[in-house]
Amino acid sequence: MIPTVHVDGEHRGQGRYTLTDTESGRVWGVCAEVEGLFREPRRGTYELFGWVPDEAEVRGWVGSRVWPVPEDRTLDAWLLEDAESLGRSPGTDGLVLTGVDDCLGPPEGHRAPVRLHDGYRWLGSCREFARLLAPEDTSPPLVLRGLAPGDRLRRALATGTRRALDLEEAWLEIRDDSGEPLTDRLLRPKVRTWRPSSCGTDLIDLELGTELAPVPGHARPVWERWFAGPPEAPGAWAELETRQRGAWLDLVRERGCRIKHQDRPARHTYELDGRHITDEPSLYLALGEAVNGPGGYFGGCLDALVDCLRGNFAYTAPATLLWRDAATAREHLSRLLTPEGEQYDLVALVLEVLTEGGMHVTCT
Repeated sequence: MIPTVHVDGEHRGQGRYTLTDTESGRVWGVCAEVEGLFREPRRGTYELFGWVPDEAEVRGWVGSRVWPVPEDRTLDAWLLEDAESLGRSPGTDGLVLTGVDDCLGPPEGHRAPVRLHDGYRWLGSCREFARLLAPEDTSPPLVLRGLAPGDRLRRALATGTRRALDLEEAWLEIRDDSGEPLTDRLLRPKVRTWRPSSCGTDLIDLELGTELAPVPGHARPVWERWFAGPPEAPGAWAELETRQRGAWLDLVRERGCRIKHQDRPARHTYELDGRHITDEPSLYLALGEAVNGPGGYFGGCLDALVDCLRGNFAYTAPATLLWRDAATAREHLSRLLTPEGEQYDLVALVLEVLTEGGMHVTCT
């Protein structure tokens, strides 16, 4: 069931998406559908000349995250999200790789030897890592379909000037089917065009030009699951692959930082089900559910875990954590690689942080 949201006090709109001015908090409008939110992000293409794999040849799926580590240590490693190998470049000794580059990538035109790892193992090395010419960005606009506009938006559309149609900065607030906040996206929207909507009387389809990090295809089933509301039983993420577990953790984090938790009294005992902890997202998902129940949040990285242990996330020190099947996490997460390729033990670090935060941990 799509929630009903107030627009300008008197008007009510059916929608899980609310466009809200960041400065005043006033609602521009509400709609049930946003076109352009779910799509594949713009991907870069790279050629790794002189590719030498560390183990078996890398083909097809590589991993949700891959770090190229320059042999010239004057440059830091950078991150390729959602990386995928297209196999050997025909007639060359190079490997073609695609991925979503982060903002810390090498300077434009930089070509140099790198080694690659996925956070768990070294994948291989090449004598030259080159970014190929990116295709022109043809990202579609963001279209709010069946939008119930507020009075302020109606006035802006009636004025029609470039200044009036520049909405400057707004939140796209996203709710689940019960109307509870789920997540949001910060936009700098400019109205391109609008037209009467086929979704109902007095509704419009509003087309916005804005920069937006889209939700990729692999994450959409996770979002659809969360639109129905938080899970009723723990471990609903257990059968997901690592990329989808990461998407699940993102929503858990964003929702968990919005809701108000009631702190439990000190000396509470929590139980962590460690059977499905085979990657980094699952470690934090299992820990979040141990402390705050199904779909619960209690940190998504070490720094966030430290913050949660300081309060406001249903935890009061001292407490006890019974970690069941801890051997599974130790098997998969005790020899991880930092972005620069240094080995570390994530389980040991988490145990250290928990202990320093007043959590007595017993592993079984």
